[in-house]
Amino acid sequence: MKSELIRYLSGFVTPERLSLFNRILSLRTNYLTVVLEDLYQTQNISAIIRSADCFGIQNVHIIENKNTFQVNPDVVRGASNWVTLNRYNESGMNTTAALQKLRSEGYRIVVATPHDHDVDLENFDLEKGKAAIVMGCERPGLSEWAMKEADEYMKIPMVGFTESLNVSVSAAIIMHHLTHQLRQHSPEIWQLSEKEKEKILLEWLRMSIKRVDLLEEKFAELYK
Repeated sequence: MKSELIRYLSGFVTPERLSLFNRILSLRTNYLTVVLEDLYQTQNISAIIRSADCFGIQNVHIIENKNTFQVNPDVVRGASNWVTLNRYNESGMNTTAALQKLRSEGYRIVVATPHDHDVDLENFDLEKGKAAIVMGCERPGLSEWAMKEADEYMKIPMVGFTESLNVSVSAAIIMHHLTHQLRQHSPEIWQLSEKEKEKILLEWLRMSIKRVDLLEEKFAELYK
């Protein structure tokens, strides 16, 4: 039924827009995802979401322990409409539940922070499997829970006097580098499945069509 609904709704957008949706979906990936733990500066999260859209990462996971995220429209520039936001805010400490859920979905938990056993970004092994890149709050950094849950640690090598980058800058560098490397591999490894594409395309169509609720009611009547 979902496929039929997609075909039906596709008739209410221009062929050019539908072609754009399909082209972008062909370049999207869930092989990599980004996890943001309790960031309090909304402009940083919004900038990371915008970068995720630009580099083709479909899912961003937002852990809200003490800080609640609100989209900054001036920074995100609409990217939150096209990226899937997964929010974890059911308790005072949502980190463990979020990371365990991602691990159950086959992701390695990769903490982006200097550590005794870290690896430089350039040497990160993408072939080991799907990776969830975890980034922490601006000042205190990642929580003890996040560090304990980590399977691997990764850092961006630096050669200047300054020892750290803004979290949104770090995220953009990591996403650009890893997605570029990923696309050197066979598309079967990193592309979305047909089921994933269908789900996202339906969401994008619904977002793009005015009074789509009325059209879906009409569709339901036609396909009783």
